[in-house]
Amino acid sequence: MGSNVGIGSTEMIMSKQKKIGLALSGGGIRGIAQLGALKALYEHGLKPDVIAGTSAGSIVGAFTAAGYEPEEIFEIVVKEKIFSYRNILFGKAGLFDMKSFERLYAKYIPKDDFDSLEIPLYVMATDIVKAQSVTFSQGPLYSALLASCCVPLVFLPVKREGMILLDGGITNNFPTDIIRDKCDYLIGIHVNSLSSDIEQIHMKDTLDRSFHIVIGQAVIDRSKLCELLIEPPDMSRFGMFDFRKMKEIFNVGYEHTISLMGKTGHHIG
Repeated sequence: MGSNVGIGSTEMIMSKQKKIGLALSGGGIRGIAQLGALKALYEHGLKPDVIAGTSAGSIVGAFTAAGYEPEEIFEIVVKEKIFSYRNILFGKAGLFDMKSFERLYAKYIPKDDFDSLEIPLYVMATDIVKAQSVTFSQGPLYSALLASCCVPLVFLPVKREGMILLDGGITNNFPTDIIRDKCDYLIGIHVNSLSSDIEQIHMKDTLDRSFHIVIGQAVIDRSKLCELLIEPPDMSRFGMFDFRKMKEIFNVGYEHTISLMGKTGHHIG
């Protein structure tokens, strides 16, 4: 996939008061690259008016929508180990229970309600019974975030509104389509590019790569909806739970986004 689609200057976007949309993919710990990309965008005066996120992208999206700056979110992620297993408990059938994450969200986003956010947010989950994508943008926030990040065979499914919910990435791992009609200028940050320049695949990476190969065409199609596509290269070199490389992942997202702007003479698109 290409790095960007269309061209438009920062000044043009701002002067015309275009409504900016931000779509954030899933990707486990690789979602931290989205924070680096957001830092670069913020430095160029580009802040979202509406956000859609899946899995890790829903967490980044929620904290962004709550008013936190990218580097603040990074500090929270590091301090609280949001993408680690430290905050989860064993539930039925040996699976992990995500309920303890609710206390973590409540610590930084005190009101469990989409309406409490400063920026409209759309969170993706999957109804595993009806085999369809589900979008949450109203009502309780925490359970929507839990459902969006509920990795199959790792976590207990989340129940809400009569549905049995799992990770939103199963059906929509790059929700550009959800907000395409809600903005004038759509920025998508996808953090799951696959490297082909590798000599061997470790067993722990096989499931991750297989998943992204299967959903690859859908991601390509949704990428075409963006005016600006930010996709740092070779992100598969980072495992989905590669916690020791969080700062490096953040920097990759930042530097790639800065390079996109530099290549176009401080024009983005």
